[in-house]
Amino acid sequence: MTTTSNSIGETNLSKLLSSLRTTVAPSTYVWITIPNTAATTNIPIPLSSTIMTFHEPATPDHGPSTTLITTLETARTHKLAYQYESRMITCAVHSSLEAVGFLAVLTRVLADKGISCNPVSAYYHDHLFVPVEKVDDAVEVLKGLAGGEGEGEDGLGQ
Repeated sequence: MTTTSNSIGETNLSKLLSSLRTTVAPSTYVWITIPNTAATTNIPIPLSSTIMTFHEPATPDHGPSTTLITTLETARTHKLAYQYESRMITCAVHSSLEAVGFLAVLTRVLADKGISCNPVSAYYHDHLFVPVEKVDDAVEVLKGLAGGEGEGEDGLGQ
């Protein structure tokens, strides 16, 4: 396997913010945690039904576990306990995995409006999971960043 340090995608924060467009997935997503024990070595839903799987190492407060993000429908079908009913906002700009500050700006402006956000970076795009009842507000806040409307050129109000 060949590795490279050449960045794929945009790294310039001003360009990322000025070209930011968002799309909202139609599904409601939820978060599930499964302890990693001998009794729970199998994930209770097909991996194809998850949008994300993350294996968390043990910490002083919790044993190792697996976090799943899946649709509310899948969680209910499989009778799994879940939390954080959310909608996924996809940032339709090809941000580099090496981009600095992009998610910090997005999550800060949402936090300033009292909107919780769980960001997930995938290879090509970043995704923001926000509470179902706040998705329209979140989209409006993010629209304000495109082109720096109401903010400084860097989206930081400077």
